[in-house]
Amino acid sequence: MSTRSSVIVVGGGVLGLAAGAELAAGGHPVTVIDAGGVNASRIAAGMIAPAMECLLDPVARPHAALLRRARDVWPAFAARHGLSLQPVTTQWISPDAADRAAQLQALGFVAEASGEGLTTHEDWRIEAGPALDRLCGGLTRIKDLATSVAHVDGRWTVGLASGRAVDGDVLVVATGVEPALPGLPPAVAARLAAITPVRGQIARLVQAGEGPVRRAPGVYVAPGAGGDRLGATMETGRRDLKPEPQALVPLITMAEAAFGALPEIARIDVGVRGASPDGLPMVGASGTPGLFLALAPRRNGWLLAPLAAAILAAAVEGRPLPADAAALDPARF
Repeated sequence: MSTRSSVIVVGGGVLGLAAGAELAAGGHPVTVIDAGGVNASRIAAGMIAPAMECLLDPVARPHAALLRRARDVWPAFAARHGLSLQPVTTQWISPDAADRAAQLQALGFVAEASGEGLTTHEDWRIEAGPALDRLCGGLTRIKDLATSVAHVDGRWTVGLASGRAVDGDVLVVATGVEPALPGLPPAVAARLAAITPVRGQIARLVQAGEGPVRRAPGVYVAPGAGGDRLGATMETGRRDLKPEPQALVPLITMAEAAFGALPEIARIDVGVRGASPDGLPMVGASGTPGLFLALAPRRNGWLLAPLAAAILAAAVEGRPLPADAAALDPARF
């Protein structure tokens, strides 16, 4: 594949935009097609948190070393694309903090326990909205709904709801949990059908605090511009975006038991993430020439985005793939 191949990315989440930005930095003309509106990447707390993900999520734990390597790709990626990466202190509050610290240490993370808490400096974060906007800086953006794809004479054409069409040498499908676009190969459509939607609700608090990310079993409060984030629900199998304040009551109860009284909720954001059968995203070549996937990061879209971008850029350009590419290869399903 030519290093100057034109690229179409369908989808405006962090995996697609990170891949597009990396390809554009390598000299590719990149067009992103996205209908706009809220997506899970934009409402996220921007956690780049391999330690806490492995502590909280049994699905992530077997991938601890990979998640740590993915985090370590971030500083160079952030510098290359002008992103503001924020190393943070994370405090975990629970009576079994010593056991939890031992779990993290066994997984290769540095953590210290004291009293009913543990502290780690392994995790970072980023302001999601501004970072997405920054990644779009070198891309051509089309705000429209992709309705179909076609592959003719080695070129990909994406039909749009407006009646327009966009064509390019390379197509990157980064459509989240949306159904497969008509015209995609059956094998690719089957992989997309295997993605499970996971709805998440995050509360934006009226107060923007400073200091550590605070976590306890089942809940976190993360400082951020425009208000701290309280999150997050995981509602498997749901795609709807209507906020349900009642679903946040258990999170509020757990947070106040662990951290004390919280500020009022300013608003509730809802997004839907995709999850593959093994919890890792599908990133890489699809098996059809010129067609690539960037889908289903589950809880770790922000953490895995630079690694996914590096894999896709190498695959598009025909270069040797990063060592972790096999773990994310869509062909594993």
